[in-house]
Amino acid sequence: MSTTVPTELATAPASAPQRRARPPRGADRARAESRTKTTMYVVGGVLASLVFLVPLLWSVLRSFQSNDAIVSTTPTWSALTQFSFENFTALFTGDAQIARAVGNSLVVSIATALLTAFLATLAGYGFGRFGFRGRNVLFGLVVVTMMVPFQAIITPLYLQMNAMGLTDSRLGLVLFYSTVNLPFGVFVMRNAFESIPAEIEDSAHVDGAGTMRTLTSVLRPMLVPGIATSALYAFLASWTEFLGALTFLTDDRKYTLPLSLVNLQSGAYGSVNFGYLVAGAVVAMIPCVILYVALQRFYVAGLASGAVKG
Repeated sequence: MSTTVPTELATAPASAPQRRARPPRGADRARAESRTKTTMYVVGGVLASLVFLVPLLWSVLRSFQSNDAIVSTTPTWSALTQFSFENFTALFTGDAQIARAVGNSLVVSIATALLTAFLATLAGYGFGRFGFRGRNVLFGLVVVTMMVPFQAIITPLYLQMNAMGLTDSRLGLVLFYSTVNLPFGVFVMRNAFESIPAEIEDSAHVDGAGTMRTLTSVLRPMLVPGIATSALYAFLASWTEFLGALTFLTDDRKYTLPLSLVNLQSGAYGSVNFGYLVAGAVVAMIPCVILYVALQRFYVAGLASGAVKG
C-alpha cells in the first residue's frame, strides 16, 4: 500500500523560517513625530533659558570687575579674567550703607510675607468654608481691588498713615505692603480651600477637632502650596518695591535696598560707580533666586490651583 504525497508538500522545505512581523508604518511615523517634538521642546527650552540666564550671568560676571573695565569703550579679553571682590567689599564697608539697606529690606519683606500669608489664610478659610450672606459679593470686591494700582491711591494712603504716625517707619511699610498684597493672597487661599474636599474637614470635626485644630493639623499639609504662593508673592513684591518706600521713608537709615541702589545710580554718594551698581543689583537678586528655586514647586502648584478653581 503506497501513499501519494502532494507535490506542494514534497517540494516544501522541512521547516520554513518564520518572518519577523514588521511594525506598521503608523507606529514608525508616531515615533518619528515624538522624537521631533522632543527635540523641538529641548531646543525651545534651551533658547528660553538662555534668554533669562545670559543677562544674569553677565551681571554676575561684571560685578566682579572694576568700574574702569566696565565703562571702558575698548574692552579687552584680559578684562574678563580680572576678578576681585572690591565692589562687594566697598558696598558693605563704605558709605553706600548697602548692608543696612539689605537688613531693612529683609526685615520688611519677611514680615510682609508672614503677615500676608497669615491674614490670607484666615480670610481664605472664611470665604471658602463659611456660608454667609453676601459672601460672593464681598469676595468679588476683594478681587476688584487687585485691578487698582496702589499708585492711584498713594496720596490718601500717605495722609492716613501720617495721621496714624506710621510714616518713616518700617512697621508702617510692612502694613502698607501687606495691604497691597493681601487681595492676591486671599484669592489664592480661597481657591486652595475650595480645592480640598469638605468631607476631610467633616471627619476631623467628628473626631472632636475644633476649627483651629482642623486648620493647623488636618488642612495645613494640603494648604502648603497656597501659603507658599502667597508668601513668596508678597516677599518678591515688597523686596523690589520702590515708590512706596520712597514715599513713606525719609530717614536714610531706614532705606530699603531699592532706594539705596537708586542713590548709587544717581550718584548721591559721589560719582557713579557702575561696578558698585552692578554688584548691588546682584545682591538684590540673590534672595529672589534662592526663594523662587526653593519654593518653585509650591508656587506653581498654588497658581495652578487658583487657575483651575478661579
